Amino acid sequence: MPRIERDSLGEREVPEEVYWGLQTLRTLETFPISGLREHPRYVESFVMLKKACAIANKELGMLDASIADAIAQAADEVLAGKLREQFCVDVYHMGAGTSFNMNVNEVLANRANEILGGQKGDYALCNPNDHVNFGQSTNDTTPTALRLAVRLHMNELIASLEGLEEAFHAKGREFDGIIKSGRTHLQDAVPVRLGQEFAAYAETVKKCRNLLAQAACSVEELGIGGSAAGTGLNTHPQYRFRVVDLLSEWTGVAFRPATDMREAMQSSLPVATVSSVLRNIALEIGRICNDLRLLCSGPLTGLAEITLPAVQPGSSIMPGKINPSVPEMVNMVCFQVVGNDLTIALAVQAGQLELNVMMPVMAHNALTGIEILKNALRQLTDRCVAGIVADEERCRRYAFLTPSAATVLNTYVGYQQAAAVVKQALAEGKTVVEVVRERNLLTEEQIAQVFDPVVMTEPGIPGKTG
Repeated sequence: MPRIERDSLGEREVPEEVYWGLQTLRTLETFPISGLREHPRYVESFVMLKKACAIANKELGMLDASIADAIAQAADEVLAGKLREQFCVDVYHMGAGTSFNMNVNEVLANRANEILGGQKGDYALCNPNDHVNFGQSTNDTTPTALRLAVRLHMNELIASLEGLEEAFHAKGREFDGIIKSGRTHLQDAVPVRLGQEFAAYAETVKKCRNLLAQAACSVEELGIGGSAAGTGLNTHPQYRFRVVDLLSEWTGVAFRPATDMREAMQSSLPVATVSSVLRNIALEIGRICNDLRLLCSGPLTGLAEITLPAVQPGSSIMPGKINPSVPEMVNMVCFQVVGNDLTIALAVQAGQLELNVMMPVMAHNALTGIEILKNALRQLTDRCVAGIVADEERCRRYAFLTPSAATVLNTYVGYQQAAAVVKQALAEGKTVVEVVRERNLLTEEQIAQVFDPVVMTEPGIPGKTG
């Protein structure tokens, strides 16, 4: 038998077995948009926030202890993994996140009612608005839960970046003795070491990780306690400080109260800051994946300087074909993250006066971006970079074939004569060294010193500086 619930719009039947209530029912009817549900980290952050609010209000004498304890117990059950299917609001819903805030309020209230000896829908014991949402508004809980979720989820992305950084460093050390032709403009350039290329990738990932760690600080400022318009109406003066202290204690993150609660409600600059860093990480990781795909092109008609691990057959029609499947996947993830950032940017600037109502789409895109990027980087590390094998012989052949090796002649014979050497070498199918010998430009001793490819990959003038 369904139960009857009432709100300011009237009364409706609600399925007896569910823990959500009438406002969630109205949301499900009004916003069947994508079929996507809120990210688990967002659910957990919202529930953790509700628990902190209940405890803070109990300690300050603003909420009955038995009710607050029941709310906290219900929250702990959700945080332990229970009732997750009850958080069923579509990610595209009511502005500011009212629909999801009420979904959380109703689930916690109904479970608290059971804990208190009542039944679901018997809101005389624990009411979604009057008790679970006491001293709160969607307008301060949504931005607080959003920042909390983003900050906690960033820890996993930082760990993924650390793993990728170390994998590139390991390959840099492994490949450090392999000489190859550098390439600029996709044309032959002076020799480099394969290990140097991979060490450079590691440095890029390190810088991305540092940028993300810096951005994390911006979302550690929480505006909880601002209530409806950032003024703190209907809240105890110490309430917001206690809530932030509890969240810091439980998470180990040094969250801090907003310096201006109005600003924290009006502005989503911290989310934009994190999103822009995610975009920049995606751009850099995408660039590196492009390199990996080029370096492994072949196996016979491309560069083929490295081989990526074979993770699956590459073609449904060409037998034996192996593709750079993992870097291809990562590229697509990077494109999505860049697109997510554009959505967040548009939402961030769409705020008006005391509130930005576009926070639900920010939450979805920020948390989705972190999720897919951290997962993609783990696969890139474990299923690709860790298993890369170099073709040392091919790399060395390219290094000695490249006419750009003539660059070392600049300080001996000048740019114009060196260019003439290159032109003759290409026209006659000879190496640069062969043409140098023909033209008697250097002695054999000088040739051995000047054209040492290892020396050419370090700062200095080959044959003139130590």
